[in-house]
Amino acid sequence: MKHIWTIIDKEWAEVFQHKMVLFTMIFIPLFLVALPVLMLFFTGQSMGGEIADDFSELPPALLSFCAADMTPGDCMQVYLINMFMLLFMMIPVIIPVTIAAYSVVGEKTTRSLEPLLATPISTFELLAGKSLAAAIPAILAGWVSFGLFLIALPLIGVSAPVIRYIISPTWLLAVLVAGPLMAIAAVNFSLFVSSRVNDPRVAEQISVLLIVPVLAALLAQLAGVIVINLLVMLSFIGGLVLVDIGLIYLGVSIFQRETILTRWK
Repeated sequence: MKHIWTIIDKEWAEVFQHKMVLFTMIFIPLFLVALPVLMLFFTGQSMGGEIADDFSELPPALLSFCAADMTPGDCMQVYLINMFMLLFMMIPVIIPVTIAAYSVVGEKTTRSLEPLLATPISTFELLAGKSLAAAIPAILAGWVSFGLFLIALPLIGVSAPVIRYIISPTWLLAVLVAGPLMAIAAVNFSLFVSSRVNDPRVAEQISVLLIVPVLAALLAQLAGVIVINLLVMLSFIGGLVLVDIGLIYLGVSIFQRETILTRWK
């Protein structure tokens, strides 16, 4: 672990010198928190009329989100807020992609990779350090964002049944478990790409493609094609664990430190 933390300290010392990285880590989470907070606030303000007491006004698809202690207005808010679950899961994916994509190929272009590869640090320690250096800040940003979101809910007048729904096992697993697992997958994929190309911009552009499946899932949820419940989330987490293990193994296997420098032109 000593070698891994040495790599992490080195990466953080370099990364946090860039104002754009800090801006991204602060702005994106705050923006994605503001979206659902504003949506809940304005929908709560506009639901004081007929829908507040009349379940007949609700479409059948929306009724499936209603608990026994919810008003029709609560059901509407739960239905709408469920669309933002994937956004909170995306926070740990968006932030570290650029950092990880630049991690290897960037050091190659700045001539700082050669002495690093010459050290007795193993390939696993090297990649683990770079992976954790990119993933840890993103995971913490995702958790802090969700904490700020929960703090804001009672302040904008969200009812207790809606808050209980948001802190249900499905939401907590999505934010606290699935999000970090997605971050690890994104970082390891980005490191894989970074070790195979010789241009930081190419590495970033290819790595960003990881966000596409998440956006597709978001659109599918908006269209009603999929409904994320506890069983779906547990299955998703199980799949992510397998994907993470596979990407870590693949990354270590293909990272040939003895030939990587001579292969890049």
